[in-house]
Amino acid sequence: MNSQNKTSILPPIEGTLPVRRTPLSWEVSFYRSTVGKKIIVAATGFIGFAYVALHMLGNLLAFEGPARLNTYAAFLKSNGGLLWTARIALMVAVVLHIVMAYQLAWRCQKSRPIGYYRWRGIASTFASRTMRWSGPIIGFFIIYHLLHLTTGTVHPDFHPGDVYRNVVMGFHVWPVAVFYIVAMLALGLHMYHGVYSMFQSVGANHPQYNGLIRKLATCVTLAVVIGFISIPVAVLLNIIS
Repeated sequence: MNSQNKTSILPPIEGTLPVRRTPLSWEVSFYRSTVGKKIIVAATGFIGFAYVALHMLGNLLAFEGPARLNTYAAFLKSNGGLLWTARIALMVAVVLHIVMAYQLAWRCQKSRPIGYYRWRGIASTFASRTMRWSGPIIGFFIIYHLLHLTTGTVHPDFHPGDVYRNVVMGFHVWPVAVFYIVAMLALGLHMYHGVYSMFQSVGANHPQYNGLIRKLATCVTLAVVIGFISIPVAVLLNIIS
């Protein structure tokens, strides 16, 4: 057969005609492959991490007083087109991240329907073993966070435009503050495993560098989690009031 022919002819089954099969495009092949799905998970995870890190830095302006935080919030609102572009990109990334992660988990389970005779959890980390529940907690938190501090639907004393006041009054309700702290701890577990796995997905998996990558994942995760948690804690301690 001519090597430049883009279709292949499958051997005919008795009583049937030959079937021509057109090769899949590289995009479809990439999407369907396990490696492709892992790369998509890593890329979308990086987008989510970048958004979370920038969001955390913006939130820390609360320590500089109401004028600083409200000015920053007004700046974001004045650039609504750019803000909504970032939000839509984030939503697409989150959906792809969830779909690819569950497809990979299903594919892994399907390839090994019978578990190991001996559990080998020692080789894994606590963060990796808790991904299945840290993800849903983060998803629920995102919905609550939007209803709490973005739309004010579940906020007891919401004032549109006064972000600083909404943050302080919202976190003065201690069960809400505790929920935020727990959600950020779940985010930390998810992020630690995600940052480490992101390097593995792009081929950076070598005993010589794995220790350094784990340290990097730990430092990045601690910085983000402590930054987020510091705000409700500061409100509860009246450091921010």
